[in-house]
Amino acid sequence: MSKEKQRREALIYHAKPQPGKIKIVPTKPYSTQRDLALAYSPGVAEPCLEIAKDKENVYKYTSKGNLVAIISNGTAVLGLGNIGPEASKPVMEGKGLLFKIFADIDGIDIEVDTEDVDKFIETVKMIAPTFGGINLEDIKAPEAFEIERRLKEELDIPVMHDDQHGTAIISAAALLNALELAHKKMEDVRIVISGAGAAAVSCTKLYKAFGARAENIVMLDSKGVIRKDAENLAESKKEFATDRKIDTLEEAMVNADVFVGLSIANIVSPEMLNSMADNPIVFAMANPDPEIDYNLAIDTRKDIIMATGRSDHPNQVNNVLGFPFIFRGALDVRATAINEAMKMAAVKALADLTKQPVPEQVNIAYGETRLAFGKEYIIPKPFDQRLIYEIPPAVAKAAMESGVAKAPIQDWDKYREELMLRSGNDNKVVRLLHGRARTNAKKIVFAEADHLDVLKAAQIVHEEGIATPILLGRKEIILELKKELEFDADLDIIDPMSEEFDERHIRYATKYWESRKRSGVTFYSAKIKMRERNYFGAMMVLEGDADGMISGYSRAYPTVVKPILEVIGRATGVKKVATVNIMITERGPLFLADTSINIEPNAEELADIAQMTANVATTFGFDPVLAMLSYANFGSSVHPNARKVKEAVHILHETCPNLVVDGEIQTDFALNKELHESKFPFSKLAGRKVNTLIFPNLDSANITYKLLKELNGADSIGPIMVGLRKAVHIMQLGASVDEIVNMAAVAVIDAQERVKRKKAKEAK
Repeated sequence: MSKEKQRREALIYHAKPQPGKIKIVPTKPYSTQRDLALAYSPGVAEPCLEIAKDKENVYKYTSKGNLVAIISNGTAVLGLGNIGPEASKPVMEGKGLLFKIFADIDGIDIEVDTEDVDKFIETVKMIAPTFGGINLEDIKAPEAFEIERRLKEELDIPVMHDDQHGTAIISAAALLNALELAHKKMEDVRIVISGAGAAAVSCTKLYKAFGARAENIVMLDSKGVIRKDAENLAESKKEFATDRKIDTLEEAMVNADVFVGLSIANIVSPEMLNSMADNPIVFAMANPDPEIDYNLAIDTRKDIIMATGRSDHPNQVNNVLGFPFIFRGALDVRATAINEAMKMAAVKALADLTKQPVPEQVNIAYGETRLAFGKEYIIPKPFDQRLIYEIPPAVAKAAMESGVAKAPIQDWDKYREELMLRSGNDNKVVRLLHGRARTNAKKIVFAEADHLDVLKAAQIVHEEGIATPILLGRKEIILELKKELEFDADLDIIDPMSEEFDERHIRYATKYWESRKRSGVTFYSAKIKMRERNYFGAMMVLEGDADGMISGYSRAYPTVVKPILEVIGRATGVKKVATVNIMITERGPLFLADTSINIEPNAEELADIAQMTANVATTFGFDPVLAMLSYANFGSSVHPNARKVKEAVHILHETCPNLVVDGEIQTDFALNKELHESKFPFSKLAGRKVNTLIFPNLDSANITYKLLKELNGADSIGPIMVGLRKAVHIMQLGASVDEIVNMAAVAVIDAQERVKRKKAKEAK
């Protein structure tokens, strides 16, 4: 993607459909006059009076306890420098977005128009009663040190400058693990720090807290090695000055055990790496380009342990591993500060988490067979769902033990459950989907590429590395639309109507006729069908000229599914093809089936659909917990509609004893864990969170998923076809660009899984 196109897309993203990235939504009912009277006058007076009696009641009656201010004056924004408070606002809103999606914390950005330290501090102090915590952001050094120090001293709520401490916490966890792998001790290693800004200073202090010795540390700024004999040395740098008689990075690197880069790109050479000690640890964290290229570094030293700030290499030092979860723990015990004990607890928790077995969902997200503690995995991945319930408890315990917790946690098991529930609010499934697809992109046919939205989706899929699109449709229209979109990638464009592809027409028609000649298909009619895009595209997949296909944007579902079933057909042993929709809800993903094909399945077919849907959930890294839905609960009706669901459950209990499934059951009892457990404690679902719903017929499934989508704004991935011989999927008529992109990723993952299963079968 060109820089200009990337620029335009970024501007459109921030401007449309409404400006900005965050908004405020009500958390209480407001539909009646009574609701409004309680929300505001006169009812609101009562909590006001309670807070006036005791200020601590503000946490009981308002959102203060889950509200963080993200405050900047715009003096050190990313790599853009001092661009001012207004220009910093998109970054601060972005930080608010990360707080919400990773830790369910509400963040409000505040941009302060002053570079005067005293005025800045006074402003923050005056607004502090509104918030449960203060996240300082993008403030230049050395003012940042003074601002944070004084605010921590003068406020009784958690304050943290993430630019200083975020990188320090994450890199310290990575360093502890790297040292363990290198069989070295913190107190013995020689450390070189390239950079002397806020992050570098905080990193160095934290390493010293874990045992690094001052005499073993060399820090460099833009002028070279910071030495004790330097004239006019800034106060903030004196602590890190060395008495060694060296001046350059090249000299500092000789026999060094650890290099930590928080400076600029490409300042470390292969020669410098080779001068380091055995098993060197190199954290090159300059962004977007590190101090030394990752591939160059690992090619230079086979014994290196390497980390960067980039997501496309192992061991990304990413602040999002820290600040959301540190504030979560601090807020949950109403801490008066974020102190050294809490930061060190976060470091240890992150380091320890890396050594635990990695959930399959994380392996799937990163396309790994099995992530395990080692040189390429010294720090957890940002999409690791365990972060939310491992890091905050460690921080909260440290707050309690260090005496800064005003509301200590009593029941740790209950607290962990609450944290797990918070993790369901975000679109992790979509990120996992795209990440998994990118690990081994496949060739996917876009059967309606001469439609603008479909081509837009193909462009995104190509540029994001999700798949290699094959564009089917009228060539002149596709070329015209590509020009309009500035989509200049050299991709296959195939017009099934064109004589250019007559050889393929004949080849595909022959294969199709041979398989369908006893079903009334003539060779002539087969040739006619091969000029239709869905028949042609399906034959491409069947013949191995493509790995998968998506269609359905511009045509009704039944007209698209017919050629797919005729050409591709059912997989071996499958009685009925079905579809699954993944609904992204506030409680987490829900897998719904069958949403598009089987009008009135019988008990055996329902059982098959349930098994295939469970396989979909497993493919995406979720342990399926299935509810077989009905209007009845466990035999409360003898009507045939209820009996068939009961019979399907019986079949599943007999044939799949390890599958967590039960019913027949009503939807509210299935989704309300407490209600279910109180009324039906005998059920296999009792005490479990249901994530998969099997509907008794097409009416109920299709209506439900579309209601969820339209009324609740739940994103939908699907319908995902299950039971076919190949990776072909049919989207809904008029699907959005995002939905088409997601379906392409589904097709890629489906194709990946089929290759895996084939290899596993051949290996037996």
